[in-house]
Amino acid sequence: MQGNGFKIFLTVFFLALCGYYLYPSVQNYFISRTLDDLDGDAEAEYVAENYNKIQTVQEKALKLGLDLLGGMHVTLEVRTDALIRELASDTDQNFDEILTAAREQVNSGAYDSVIDAFVDEFERRDADARLSRYFRDADAGITRRSSNGEVAQFLRTEASEAIDRAISIIRDRVDRYGVTEPSIQKQGTRRVVVELPGVDDPERVRKLLRGTARLEFRLMADPQELQASLRDVIEYFEEGDVDAADTTFSEPGEVLVDDMAEDTTAHAAADTALADSALDVGSLLADADEPGATNPLLDVMQPVGQGVVFGLVAEGDTAKANLLLGEPDVRAMLPNNIRLMYTSSPVGTTEQGQEVYYLLGVHDEVELTGEVITDARVEFDELNRSEVSMNMNSEGARTWARITGANVGRNVSIVLDNVVYSYPVVNERIPSGRSSISGLDSREEAQDIVTVLKSGALPAPVEIVEERTVGPSLGQASIRAGLNSVLVGLMLVALFMIFYYRTGGVVADLALVLNILFILGILAGFHATLTLPGIAGIVLTIGMAVDANVLIFERIREEQSTGKTLKAAIDGGYAKALSAIFDANITTFFVGAILYSFGVGPIQGFAVTLMAGILASMFSAIVITRVIFDYMVVERRMSVNYG
Repeated sequence: MQGNGFKIFLTVFFLALCGYYLYPSVQNYFISRTLDDLDGDAEAEYVAENYNKIQTVQEKALKLGLDLLGGMHVTLEVRTDALIRELASDTDQNFDEILTAAREQVNSGAYDSVIDAFVDEFERRDADARLSRYFRDADAGITRRSSNGEVAQFLRTEASEAIDRAISIIRDRVDRYGVTEPSIQKQGTRRVVVELPGVDDPERVRKLLRGTARLEFRLMADPQELQASLRDVIEYFEEGDVDAADTTFSEPGEVLVDDMAEDTTAHAAADTALADSALDVGSLLADADEPGATNPLLDVMQPVGQGVVFGLVAEGDTAKANLLLGEPDVRAMLPNNIRLMYTSSPVGTTEQGQEVYYLLGVHDEVELTGEVITDARVEFDELNRSEVSMNMNSEGARTWARITGANVGRNVSIVLDNVVYSYPVVNERIPSGRSSISGLDSREEAQDIVTVLKSGALPAPVEIVEERTVGPSLGQASIRAGLNSVLVGLMLVALFMIFYYRTGGVVADLALVLNILFILGILAGFHATLTLPGIAGIVLTIGMAVDANVLIFERIREEQSTGKTLKAAIDGGYAKALSAIFDANITTFFVGAILYSFGVGPIQGFAVTLMAGILASMFSAIVITRVIFDYMVVERRMSVNYG
């Protein structure tokens, strides 16, 4: 073995290194088998006793992709049109029509970019008009004199930065959620592809990804003005002889007020008080279904008209209620600067089992935003109900003290993503900058709110344009199919090599097995994720791995045919085949690198295993097989048959 000491050292070192990185995967396999054999309390007890070990092993084990482990694949689209509207310092009906037309053109495929469609539509309607009429930004140098081209470039820059910020925020949310090895990548100019292996609660993930996390503190409508508006709205929709002035409003019950000793506003006890009062939600909504009911609004909404509560709407009727209440004439009947928002949690159910929500009168003007929140955490009230406690910075605390001091005895709503989570009554001025979101359904909901608040608000709303869910059973089936393909491919190649190259084929097969071990070790060591296309890459690598050995063996045959000794033929075969092996593998490696750089999802998974397989196959074919042949021929004086 003279002269092969360093090669042997490298081989043993890499084998030991791969074994070190793959050992947690072996442990994880046996732990999973143990958990599968346990049921109920025994499984829970085992997990509790070995929690730290299980967590460590799962973190270090070879990661499986979405298609193998199961989970969610979600494609999100950043609403560029909403971003344009937000960037505009002034809007009018013409602006809204142009933006709507631009969105429709993008949806129809005429344009790829909402901004390009918006600018072209704007100039088509009036070639002499200036976009700077709607957009001003002193920091970006956008003034009244800015050209349309300058404004368009400003919008493109903001849109590009918005999607980059969205990716960063989504990644932070996913990391806080606790998903192992998520994949979050930019696709095109306005889309983000998110893969979350192992997720078992798709609805919770949808809310986590879609929520813009726009936390707002708003004042609420004056109760008397809201009640008067409600009567006007009912009268507007009334088609029969019913006089809106004779409408009987439901009594909401007394609004409870929390003790202010903790320097927080009173929680939204109105939710509980109204739900627990004599108000029979199911029967009230059922009345609208009786023959003779002619008011379309009363068909879908039960008027309340007490306090800040406008009405009650069943979940299945929200779309129709929104359509009716969104009519321009109806919106004009509401008090100035007041809009209607739903509560986040239901307050009851109908006889048909539909959940019912309050519709509240809320001010358009935002008094305070979530940007002042410095900390958010899950806490529990005296009844052990989950709530989110929030602390503000000094500027926010001053503003909060001013707001609460000027509105003692009035409701202040805490709005997250245009949904009212709570609307407490201010009992006294609050100087500490503390507030809380109560009325939550579960600790998980509270934790998700904390997650989005700490991650920050998305720069623009996002929509889920594509979603695929892979179940665990399908993932297991993919694993079995992938494993079978690897075994079948390995067996066929191994049998062919033994049949055609005899002893040389056995050595090549040994290198092939080590090659697969090296590939898995590289994936585990670099925390890469093994996917179904990745398994396809391994199968391809199995076929490619023997190419180097075929080149070497054929060269050795040629050298032997010239009358050289076996040792001289081996030396000559390896030396003359080396350049061809390097050329073929290096070019393929570069192709893999390009696929990884520009591809997404499955293509990257394939590229990772392809590049790992090329490195492993070159090492095993050039180094390991040479060490074995030198040992057999030089040390053991054995005869090697190459077919």
